[in-house]
Amino acid sequence: MKHTMYHIPVCPFSQRLEILLTLKGCRDQVDFQVIDITKPRPDWLLAKTHGTTSLPVMELPDGRILKESLVLLQYLESIYPARPVAQQDPYKHAVESMMARMEGDFCNQGYRFVMNQNPTRQQELREGMLAQYAKLNDFLLAHSPDGTYLFDDFGWAETIFTPFFMRFWFLDYYEDFQLPDTPSYQRVKKWQAACLAHPAAQQVTREEIVKNYYDYAKGAGNGTLLPGRQKSSFVFEPHWKTRPWPPKDKYNTSATDDELGLNG
Repeated sequence: MKHTMYHIPVCPFSQRLEILLTLKGCRDQVDFQVIDITKPRPDWLLAKTHGTTSLPVMELPDGRILKESLVLLQYLESIYPARPVAQQDPYKHAVESMMARMEGDFCNQGYRFVMNQNPTRQQELREGMLAQYAKLNDFLLAHSPDGTYLFDDFGWAETIFTPFFMRFWFLDYYEDFQLPDTPSYQRVKKWQAACLAHPAAQQVTREEIVKNYYDYAKGAGNGTLLPGRQKSSFVFEPHWKTRPWPPKDKYNTSATDDELGLNG
């Protein structure tokens, strides 16, 4: 029997698991089951998770449950030891683990920025996002000044950060956020570009992210319905490919279901 992963296709925490398995060449060893977050979690899933609604969640072949994406990454790394993604040298693994610890603040800043509804806070949030990138830049300069990745190839830190580089396409679209072309960001820009281009990390597209995350840009996350709306931008139907691009102006425009192409 296979392990089963209950997940959300556009979730960054789910994508990092897919990236890890793809790097290992064993993506098909885990059965990914999609959960619709625009609907209440089904009772059968809540029974398995003891009421937890956060995803992804992994069910082992014997029915035991594991949660939290970083825990799941470590578990998958252990049960599929061939083609290790984490560094085997203790010092190098410690370095990539230090970088992985930086992911929380980076993620939270990006989501605060995109979900902000107060135009007067834009500059403050932009500076906060730049500060996060500057920290990553400094870390890379300290540990891999001339490389592309943190170490020789796309590895543990890249697996953890790349899904957020992709989700933050919504900052480019809705906030016109770009890293300045200055020395303070050159190393992290090189790293980011390589991460985005890696063949193992192509589970989502910019268009998919921008369209699905429109509600986040309006301050509503995880399938929450905005006032006057009947459907979430995370619905599976109509498919995101058939929908128009959302309005870029998140502060002065609130698109309707029809304008977002959610009614078919």
